[in-house]
Amino acid sequence: MLQRSVPDTLACPACGGLTRQRLLYRKHGCAILRCEGCGLGRTETAGFDPATYYTDGYFSGEHADGYADYRGAEPVLRREFARTVDFIRRFRNHGRLIEAGCAYGFFLAEAAHHYDVAGIEIAEDAAAFCRSRGLDVVTGVVEPATLDRLGTPDAVVMLDVIEHLPAPDDTLSLIAERLAPGGIVVLTTGDFGSAVARLAGGGWRLMTPPQHLWFFTVESLHRLAAAHGLVVAHVDHPWKIVPASLILHQLGRMTGLGARTVPAASRLGLPVNLFDAIRVVLRKP
Repeated sequence: MLQRSVPDTLACPACGGLTRQRLLYRKHGCAILRCEGCGLGRTETAGFDPATYYTDGYFSGEHADGYADYRGAEPVLRREFARTVDFIRRFRNHGRLIEAGCAYGFFLAEAAHHYDVAGIEIAEDAAAFCRSRGLDVVTGVVEPATLDRLGTPDAVVMLDVIEHLPAPDDTLSLIAERLAPGGIVVLTTGDFGSAVARLAGGGWRLMTPPQHLWFFTVESLHRLAAAHGLVVAHVDHPWKIVPASLILHQLGRMTGLGARTVPAASRLGLPVNLFDAIRVVLRKP
């Protein structure tokens, strides 16, 4: 029987006020709560420092809940990111594009064929790698000074990033404030309301606290967008081309056999869709 050691009510970023929170379970020593208003899940943790966690090791197999071989999987990742760029162009096909959490810049390299691109990345090694390839990337996080430095965006992209942010509502507020009229925000994240997430519970592949601090539902994203004057223009659960090395890495973690890095697998991409990840396009009127 789980003992309650967290508040019954907390401020929900999506609902915009205090809501009742249900304790679902504990994972990695963290309490996982769910808002009874919008279904948003959250990790209750203390002492987690993103700046020290998201280093080169996060992208190279040193963390079980990170990437197996991000740089080695560049050809596969760029194929997937090229498809993402084609998708984004359906909603905004030109202008200034900023990616928050751009890692090693593989998405930006594909987007640069159609947009004036820039990026923000917290991991210094990854940001330096981007700059070595001629990309305009700032080391840091989404904050007023960073956004002012990068200029007014027509599109802001956060691919599997929003769930890592300590204050996603503050981040989205900053972005919405600086976004050009008619501009878009493109988000991908896990779908906490999906059948897979509900059935798997604490064993869900994306249930990896404390690095995943939030677990969004479609309803919670609708509410979060509306709170910042953004309109939901599109929601889907897309297929992705995923490096086989990442699939093996995640399977090793989930089965308890240990996360593994298999370099040859980084060059193989497999189409995957468990319908437990959502892609959302938000538009500023």
